[in-house]
Amino acid sequence: MRAGPLVRHSLAPLGVLAVLAGVAGAQAGQGKSPSVIALVPAANWHETGSEKLGADAAATWGGDPAVESEFGVRSIEHRTYQLENKPAGSVQCDVLIEEAADPSAAYGLLTYYHTESMAHDAATPLVQTGPEGGVAVRGPVFLRFVAPAAVRLSSNDVRALVILVAGLRTPSEATAGLPDPLLPPAGLVAGSDRYVLGTEVARRLLPGFPVETIGFAQGAEAQIGSYSAEPGPGAKAANAKRRSTLVAISYPTFQIARERYGQLEKALSLNQERGAVSVYGKRGGSFVFLVLNGESKAAASRLLDQLKVEEEVSWNQRYQSEKSVVLQMLEIIVSNLLLVCILAGMAVTGGLLIFLSKRVVHKWFPAAEWGSSEGERLIRLNLR
Repeated sequence: MRAGPLVRHSLAPLGVLAVLAGVAGAQAGQGKSPSVIALVPAANWHETGSEKLGADAAATWGGDPAVESEFGVRSIEHRTYQLENKPAGSVQCDVLIEEAADPSAAYGLLTYYHTESMAHDAATPLVQTGPEGGVAVRGPVFLRFVAPAAVRLSSNDVRALVILVAGLRTPSEATAGLPDPLLPPAGLVAGSDRYVLGTEVARRLLPGFPVETIGFAQGAEAQIGSYSAEPGPGAKAANAKRRSTLVAISYPTFQIARERYGQLEKALSLNQERGAVSVYGKRGGSFVFLVLNGESKAAASRLLDQLKVEEEVSWNQRYQSEKSVVLQMLEIIVSNLLLVCILAGMAVTGGLLIFLSKRVVHKWFPAAEWGSSEGERLIRLNLR
């Protein structure tokens, strides 16, 4: 795996102060109040080692090799970074760089390994950091930062290392190719959302659930989140006395969703009061939504009612392309001319091969009908 796409950034403390002072001075000279600019936090990180490892090596740093394999990871690049000028001396942090099957698979790894103690930084999309380290996604590349357990790093130190390795991305660059969020934000426990593409991850997140009925082999994708009884977006785990699990499954077609929902109804006895093992659900278009561990049918219904599916088919939607209409028309004309040239060339080549074959057969096999000159004469019908 190449680390080329991962841009390295570093600013020294004096450089940060100089930039801040320059911006503030320029704005003060123009009579404007200084504004806050997102800058790379300063930290004296530097790389001390790098090695290529197999996907099974993820277990060394608390990873799950089966999960890595399901998301398409075949190898891991392990780097070590050292932070100097700490009160307790130098601190070493492990960085695992893994190339998944595609950006959505890398995003699935991020949701699997992020924790409720990690915080999202709006200035750096798809980056979450906490005292124990951090996770980040850059295209199909997933990065995991494992901080030492003996030393507690500050959020600025961890964020500086993440930006040093992963670089900065705009929201449009960072979220390209990622799935649309299906989980409603009201009541969602921060850090509990998961994106699932296969049975291995589903078994770990939904113990006791018949994951084979979801239909991952038919292109199903699932998003799983925990919801607290208390309202409000991003409810904290400390305030959540009891949690319900919402499973939002998307299918490629309506037909597959209808078939799978019927199997789930039979396997889980959906929407029947069965105490703590009750499962409630509904289908909307090509989506299936399930609520596990719901307090009651009414509570599950309140959660399911937040999910509204609106799908439409547009027959006159223009094809979106980065090329201009003139360039597209020119490409069509050139392609047609090229096709005419190919067909004419095939015709000429075929005629030439027939002519040469007749001459060869006539020379070496004069008695053969193919090479006989009789076949080249015109047939005249003297009809009166």
